Amino acid sequence: MVSLALAALLGALLGSIPFGLILTRAAGLGDIRTIGSGNIGATNVLRTGRKDLAAATLVLDAGKGAAAVLLAGVLWNPAAAAAAGVGAVLGHLFTPWLGFQGGKGVATGLGTLLALAFPAGLGACAVWLATAAVTRISSASALAAFLLAPALAWGFGGTTPALALLVISALVIWRHQGNIRRLLDGTEPRIGRRSSGSDA
Repeated sequence: MVSLALAALLGALLGSIPFGLILTRAAGLGDIRTIGSGNIGATNVLRTGRKDLAAATLVLDAGKGAAAVLLAGVLWNPAAAAAAGVGAVLGHLFTPWLGFQGGKGVATGLGTLLALAFPAGLGACAVWLATAAVTRISSASALAAFLLAPALAWGFGGTTPALALLVISALVIWRHQGNIRRLLDGTEPRIGRRSSGSDA
């Protein structure tokens, strides 16, 4: 239990690094939280018009989830690695340096899944891309990927990754409550369109 707690703490610390905010400020674009949805994730960074910063945010947010899993796996065991992945997503969602505000966990969750069960992570990414190609809606793509992620994790990684992804998927879906309401209302914007309140 001590190793699980330490791993979760390690993951939370890594997950709490707000790369979207750091990159946009470093680029002289100010505080990303003052535009679009106010989110610190890659989708909102894209609203600055800087595709390079959005791509970097996506990679770094995914990377911190993967790094937490891999580091905890080396230091402890597979169960600790799964706990670190959950911690990383929690740290991203509730960043202590930003008043416990954060992103929606999509990139960090996918990075975690890729590190826990690489084929499952590829499968979830494929679901995201396929849904995006059909709907052109980022939040719908994220929801589809994380609805299937626990089953993919179980199929390719077994019980421990599946349990971690059940928790992570529940957190990601919970953070998309506003998006879900707009999807049901038919008001959720499509990828590439500006919005004042939507984000994946």
